[in-house]
Amino acid sequence: MTNPTEHALPANSMVESHEGDFGCTVMELRKLMELRSSDGIDQINVHYGGVMNLCSRLKTNPVEGLSGNPTDLEKRKQVFGQNFIPPKKAKTFLELVWEALQDVTLIILEIAAIISLVLSFYRPPGEENEQCGLPVSSPEDEGEAEAGWIEGAAILFSVIIVVLVTAFNDWSKEKQFRGLQSRIEKEQKFSVIRNGHIIQLPVAEIVVGDIAQIKYGDLLPADGILIQGNDLKIDESSLTGESDHVKKSLERDPMLLSGTHVMEGSGRMVVTAVGINSQTGIIFTLLGASEGEEEEKKKKAKTQDGVALEIQPLNSQEGIDNEEKEKKVTKLPKKEKSVLQGKLTRLAVQIGKAGLLMSAITVLILILYFVIENFVIHRRPWLAECTPIYIQYFVKFFIIGITVLVVAVPEGLPLAVTISLAYSVKKMMKDNNLVRHLDACETMGNATAICSDKTGTLTMNRMTVVQAYIGDTHYHQIPSPDALVPKVLDLIVNGISINSAYTSKILPPEKEGGLPRQVGNKTECALLGFVTDLKQDYHAVRNEVPEEKLYKVYTFNSVRKSMSTVIEKPSGGYRMYSKGASEIILRKCNRILDKKGEVMPFKNKDRDEMVRTVIEPMASQGLRTICIAYRDFNDGEPTWDNESEILTELTCIAVVGIEDPVRPEVPEAIAKCKRAGITVRMVTGDNINTARAIATKCGIVTPGDDFLCLEGKEFNRLIRNEKGEVEQEKLDKIWPKLRVLARSSPTDKHTLVKGIIDSTVGEQRQVVAVTGDGTNDGPALKKADVGFAMGIAGTDVAKEASDIILTDDNFTSIVKAVMWGRNVYDSISKFLQFQLTVNVVAVIVAFTGACITQDSPLKAVQMLWVNLIMDTFASLALATEPPTESLLKRRPYGRNKPLISRTMMKNILGHSVYQLTVIFFLVFAGERFFDIDSGRKAPLHSPPSQHYTIIFNTFVLMQLFNEINSRKIHGERNVFAGIFRNLIFCSVVLGTFISQILIVEFGGKPFSCTKLTLSQWFWCLFIGIGELLWGQIISTIPTQSLKFLKEAGHGTTKEEITKDAEGLDEIDHAEMELRRGQILWFRGLNRIQTQIDVINTFQTGASFKGVLKRQTMGQHLDVRHVPSSSYVTVAPVTSPPATSVPAAVSSPTLGNQSGQSVP
Repeated sequence: MTNPTEHALPANSMVESHEGDFGCTVMELRKLMELRSSDGIDQINVHYGGVMNLCSRLKTNPVEGLSGNPTDLEKRKQVFGQNFIPPKKAKTFLELVWEALQDVTLIILEIAAIISLVLSFYRPPGEENEQCGLPVSSPEDEGEAEAGWIEGAAILFSVIIVVLVTAFNDWSKEKQFRGLQSRIEKEQKFSVIRNGHIIQLPVAEIVVGDIAQIKYGDLLPADGILIQGNDLKIDESSLTGESDHVKKSLERDPMLLSGTHVMEGSGRMVVTAVGINSQTGIIFTLLGASEGEEEEKKKKAKTQDGVALEIQPLNSQEGIDNEEKEKKVTKLPKKEKSVLQGKLTRLAVQIGKAGLLMSAITVLILILYFVIENFVIHRRPWLAECTPIYIQYFVKFFIIGITVLVVAVPEGLPLAVTISLAYSVKKMMKDNNLVRHLDACETMGNATAICSDKTGTLTMNRMTVVQAYIGDTHYHQIPSPDALVPKVLDLIVNGISINSAYTSKILPPEKEGGLPRQVGNKTECALLGFVTDLKQDYHAVRNEVPEEKLYKVYTFNSVRKSMSTVIEKPSGGYRMYSKGASEIILRKCNRILDKKGEVMPFKNKDRDEMVRTVIEPMASQGLRTICIAYRDFNDGEPTWDNESEILTELTCIAVVGIEDPVRPEVPEAIAKCKRAGITVRMVTGDNINTARAIATKCGIVTPGDDFLCLEGKEFNRLIRNEKGEVEQEKLDKIWPKLRVLARSSPTDKHTLVKGIIDSTVGEQRQVVAVTGDGTNDGPALKKADVGFAMGIAGTDVAKEASDIILTDDNFTSIVKAVMWGRNVYDSISKFLQFQLTVNVVAVIVAFTGACITQDSPLKAVQMLWVNLIMDTFASLALATEPPTESLLKRRPYGRNKPLISRTMMKNILGHSVYQLTVIFFLVFAGERFFDIDSGRKAPLHSPPSQHYTIIFNTFVLMQLFNEINSRKIHGERNVFAGIFRNLIFCSVVLGTFISQILIVEFGGKPFSCTKLTLSQWFWCLFIGIGELLWGQIISTIPTQSLKFLKEAGHGTTKEEITKDAEGLDEIDHAEMELRRGQILWFRGLNRIQTQIDVINTFQTGASFKGVLKRQTMGQHLDVRHVPSSSYVTVAPVTSPPATSVPAAVSSPTLGNQSGQSVP
């Protein structure tokens, strides 16, 4: 492995001065950690004289750890660096501004505004010429003509505001995300021994020389060397890519690397490298170093909406080779991106296409109208001196067209989604949901099934032993120590104290009179609590037999379902203590202790009797049964690796019943889930009777239901064929009725989740949420649509694989996540309902107005105010509505439910009809109604008229009151319900209203407004408030009776996905739609370029050759599909077309990547 010494060592300069203090340098330790297995051992033994010597060189005690002296810790940080990998530099505000400026519509607007500005300063000689067909301007118009630049400047100003708002939103989103990341990092703690005490330390505080305790489920925070280990197995796939677990031991391979997962066992290690000097850190540094070079390459690639357009020539063999390589990338299972974003992008692209069409038609009609009126009807000649004036008119038409486009494209949509998600995520923190992936939030709203763990999620994870069976007696309370024979009592105390992880312990309560604190594995804590209740001290036993004296440990794992520890007996020989699930351990027992503590034979019929009379009654009360046993080896040392031989012929000491009470709030939460159409299934490793009892207490199963409760073995028997493969049809018969899966392995959990997700039984695909806390839950958490990891009991591995972390490990927090998820969906729908009404009305008004009066009643700057400023604020107002309980009273929407329901369509069309009627009445009859001058057919630089100001004002006020209507999307009558719970909404509506007054009264020429009288203001307000009354009329009409209404904004169907997503490793509806859009866009651009060239050629009277040359060049644009990533590569073909890549289509109609025709 190469060693990037230069940039990986900011501490390098310090090393020299401190080298004498420690017996090794950073570089030596780094080189040591790059060695594996036997090489590593040789280096440790030869160079350092063993691990213990290395510890003394690092001035640390292998048992006591570091002293924790602040000056010592500081010195270590200076010499060996901190355990912190600096994050990638965030984008600066200016970079974000630059990105926001890349928006195509904004660029077109900027260009138009600049042309308009330039032309307004240009005074052509033919200005006074009546032959140009312009009305002769009166003297007071002169000042107005001087102010012709204002409109261009105002458009530019609006563009700047929009860009700043967009950039600010992106910046705050980035900031929130970083805050979230740092919060997740801060929460990660690790067990370290300092001064003989085990303490939980934030990962960033760990230094070289620390002695760290490692156990099952940990994600190692630094590199280290094993000092003592029990049955340790590590998953190093994150560094090496090898999926097999690596056994770690002092003799074979003591090297432990950061970023790897402990899959089994426990142990202690001395930390040898932290931060950027650890193996993970080195990789990160390499990434960081190469990023600089990448940046240069990327400068050429312009990214828009997450789809990079990379321009590279195809003239070399290299391009083809690369493509071949990328085709060979292994096909991973396809993972769909967020449902909501898919639907939204499809919708936005469809609306955008319609808008483009409308704006093009508008411009065409305006130009044709002007040309026909002037040159055909009035038969005026085209005079050279008039050309600049005509061009000014054309620019004005062009700006109107662009404005229609700007209004039609709902750029408020992505903003609304972002705001809604960011707001929800922030608020979900308060509800104990730490969201790691934004889209998990809205996916949760669609959830139809939740597969939950039992322990800690549905129950309190505070375990206590409440019953015991010792020496033929079933004690229903904990017995007094006098009732037990000393020999048996001694075996129980040793069997529990020694044969449990030394990290599990019971600490005194934090508050007076509180319950003792349980640290570590809760089941072991319950057993240690049992020892304390028997008035014995487990500390004394552990001090007598410290961890170093344990001869062999078989740690607990999901396959064994038991734990055993071997110690050497003082008299010679060995003793092994075992504990585990009662039915598993009892099968391995052939003796049992009686009342006097004598060993008695234990036959099969005795076992069946005991299961019937002791274990089943305990389990049916919801108790978890644990059996404690032992075995002596007196005739020499057995082969410890032969586990099946060792773990037999045990002697049963006792069976205890552990209670883990159901959380009091869980039954209510599960009832809510049922009402909301969500099925809750319990997946647990416990005995089936215990599981059924708890499920009944929670309300997952109710007596008399014909639901299934299965054990893992039975479940596998039912769903697998003779070859042992899972068959989907068999699984489809089981899962709809399955409610409890007991004694299940992690594989069973994964199989169940995958089976439910892949199932095609219902009319909709199931959306599954899964909770998990163990390392082995990782695959199921990753497979699920939303994975919940436990924040308290969860292992680091589970947290890594999850989408949301439950900071309180409580099932009710999942229900809150569902509520927030549904709320996101509804917020977006509310905003859509509002936005589309604005769009429909504004586009139709601009379009018809332009066609009939040669001028849009709403000016460019006014449109920008309505569209951009109001959209931005409206998205803020409607996207931050807090959720209500009523969200949980309906069934989930499902993946294919359209964004715009028929009720919403009714609202959109209904309100559009009202607004259009009002506006057209004002445009064509407003001047007579208000008795003012008409504003129609005004000359080029005429002053703003009261007539058009009233239209603009009424339009804005109607939108404002319609915003209140949009708060409800399911046809509710009371649109004001809970309005004061949302302060943002109130302040936005108020703020917009005040801004509108200022614009109308003081906006003047830039906004094409003039002052209005009080009565005119009252009329505008009255018409605006009419929106609320009209909303009531609309909600009276039953949606069912309006058969002609269609839904819009559907999800993608499965056939479309498979057709479009060949070779993609991630199906992203958004990107697929954008790809289609992009090809159309290129095709459109190509045509527009040609047309512009034709026009220019005609105007300049140049030869036609240039155009043709340009056109043929344009036709060789080549769209190439890169399968392994979502890039569309547009490359000018410099080689002759015949040799270009076969996938490419070198014709003016650029082909779609998947080979199908573009609609």
